[in-house]
Amino acid sequence: MNQGKTLGYILTGIGAGIFLLGTLWALGGSIETQGARILAIGFAFIISAPLIGFGIYTLNRGSLEAAETVQIKQQQKLLGLVQTQGKVDISMAALELGLNRDQMKQLIYDLIGKQLFSGYVDWDDGVLYSSDASKLKGGSCPKCGGPLTLAGKGLVKCPYCGSEIFTIS
Repeated sequence: MNQGKTLGYILTGIGAGIFLLGTLWALGGSIETQGARILAIGFAFIISAPLIGFGIYTLNRGSLEAAETVQIKQQQKLLGLVQTQGKVDISMAALELGLNRDQMKQLIYDLIGKQLFSGYVDWDDGVLYSSDASKLKGGSCPKCGGPLTLAGKGLVKCPYCGSEIFTIS
């Protein structure tokens, strides 16, 4: 649990406790008149309402921050996969990240919009390519002329002769 949610629970609990204690004190019999009881409950409410309100606000804010943290971790993991492998199957990455297709698509668009992902997205085949891989897509082997396939970041391999071509970023 993050600090925002913890603080929200604490403030809400303190505010509710103050209101409860003030109400119990007012109704407990030590105050004789009805008007004084209402006034005591009103003061307890005035003191506790801002604490409860700020506690709920902080709790909601903490929940939003927790959701953002999860999304950032998913983005980091996806970028790591693409950078190390050079080519990533989108459906396999979605399974690894625990996302459905629409969430995965949104995650990719978010990375592209933030200019954190530079590469190639082949939606028809469902594959993400790193920027190094997108430069080599459609290239041919310098040894035998066969088509090249990605083997990792900065590494392209010829399936026919076994040559490995390393690229420098």
